[in-house]
Amino acid sequence: MKIEDNKVVELCYELEVDGEIVDRTTREKPLDYIHGTRSLLDKFEANIAGLEPGSRFEFTLAPAEGYGEIDPDRIIELPKEAFAVNGVVQENLLVPGTTIPMLNGKGGVVPGKVLEVHENSVTMDLNSPMAGKTLNFSGEILTVRDATEKELKEGLHGEYVHTCCCGGHEGGCHGHGEGHENGGCGGGHCHGGHHEDGGCCGHGDGHGEGHCHEGGCHGEGHGHDHGEGCCGKCD
Repeated sequence: MKIEDNKVVELCYELEVDGEIVDRTTREKPLDYIHGTRSLLDKFEANIAGLEPGSRFEFTLAPAEGYGEIDPDRIIELPKEAFAVNGVVQENLLVPGTTIPMLNGKGGVVPGKVLEVHENSVTMDLNSPMAGKTLNFSGEILTVRDATEKELKEGLHGEYVHTCCCGGHEGGCHGHGEGHENGGCGGGHCHGGHHEDGGCCGHGDGHGEGHCHEGGCHGEGHGHDHGEGCCGKCD
């Protein structure tokens, strides 16, 4: 069976960036997703479309085909109050280099990196860690099957169903497998929801970054990130 829309695909891969392997999945813990649902980067799916189990792949994505170039407009200044949970600013999270899940205006979750901490404000970089990077993928297709009606409606792992992992707030973050901090073929599933005072998010085992588009995080995946970051508001 070949990879095409509405097929469930399992694959293992490695992602090499700047001469280093920054992400991988294995045969024992593969990446799985439903093809054609924009779970992964569009060009990633396009490069493996038509392949069958046992097929190997190797391709390179330019920054424009991956996470785009670094955008200076995504480096922003936020008041410390944006990082409050129940009215208390989470000072322990406001450390340069720390990545914190941020809520955008659409209720999506976008990872933000703390650049500088000032007396009353915080400078955050909302660019993906993979922005400006050339992505070199290689791997193997393991299985291909038809998605069930339930999977197409609810998501491969139920990620389309609104559940909550953020302290009782509507919406939530969902990830499957093991997660990778620097982003790979997938990411924790982030569904809309408003956290009036911010909230702690990231209890699922999703990729810290994952293949994201339109400011949201999409794609099943496997990685090693159990972040319990504060969901600050980025606009």
